[in-house]
Amino acid sequence: MVRPITLFTGQWVDLNLEVVAEKAKAFGFEGLELACAGDHLDVEEAAKNRQYCANRLQLLKEFGLKTWAISNHSVGQAICDRIDSRHKGILPHRVWGDGDPAGIRKRAIKNMKCSADAAANLGVAVVVGFTGSPIWPFLYSFPPNNPKDIGRGYATFAKLWTPIMEHFEQVGVKFALEVHPTEIAYDIITAEKALDEMKHRESFGFNFDPSHLLWQGVDPVEFLERFPARIFHVHMKDVAIRRDGRCSILCSHLDFGDPRRGWDFRSVGRGSVDFDAIVRALNRIGYKGPLSVEWEDAGMDREHGAKEACEFVRKIDFDPSDRAFDRISDH
Repeated sequence: MVRPITLFTGQWVDLNLEVVAEKAKAFGFEGLELACAGDHLDVEEAAKNRQYCANRLQLLKEFGLKTWAISNHSVGQAICDRIDSRHKGILPHRVWGDGDPAGIRKRAIKNMKCSADAAANLGVAVVVGFTGSPIWPFLYSFPPNNPKDIGRGYATFAKLWTPIMEHFEQVGVKFALEVHPTEIAYDIITAEKALDEMKHRESFGFNFDPSHLLWQGVDPVEFLERFPARIFHVHMKDVAIRRDGRCSILCSHLDFGDPRRGWDFRSVGRGSVDFDAIVRALNRIGYKGPLSVEWEDAGMDREHGAKEACEFVRKIDFDPSDRAFDRISDH
């Protein structure tokens, strides 16, 4: 059976959930990956109020939709990051509070634990999100980085996230880190290091999004084959890479959508990602979860793009073969 196709609501939180659900159904999606933002899902309410969760699920059911995952990206970012004024724009007020970094981190940890409880109350097995990174400012080693500082950064990540993962395990929910620049894991090597620091606990794995890997020069298929048992969730998102001799992959401090960037996100099927190779790899590793469209394309109307993306993903997804054709004989 081919995988369910869902829409991540993170790019739609300006609309209330009922409106998004109605649109998603019309676009052809089978479910929603609920963002813990806007009115889509209040994780602190969902963590303590089963009736609230039942009402969310009933709303989806009215449009013939289901949910297999919820996402709490921005709050997760605040757990390991060096907090500054940029975070105020992405965090809910209850987490930002007075802006004191220590208080923000404490509230973010509490909120992330609530997301595990919320998922459990919704009957959902996966929370997708970010971890942040205390060492991202050290990406380029000049002035030269002290390897001990990098080691301490990973140790800090493990110290902050281990109690969170213990809570996830208590309620039977997994955390899928979206491997992504500015996170503790952004490629294969750093993903391996993050797993090592977390002592390979079963609750910690990855949300696979090929768009974040490809522009860095990382082979998305290689990532899937390196971590077959750790792919807890999949985002379908595309990226266009521009190599004209002028643009850097570091994007020159240009906003998304600026044509001078070295890369930019595209609606699924309109970029450089080889989705056929990815589907074949997902079949090889036995991934049966949803394919969740995270729709981002600064040059396209999002409703047109979401509908087109759903149709594209449905067209390119397929079951693996159950036979060896060279052994088939009519004799």
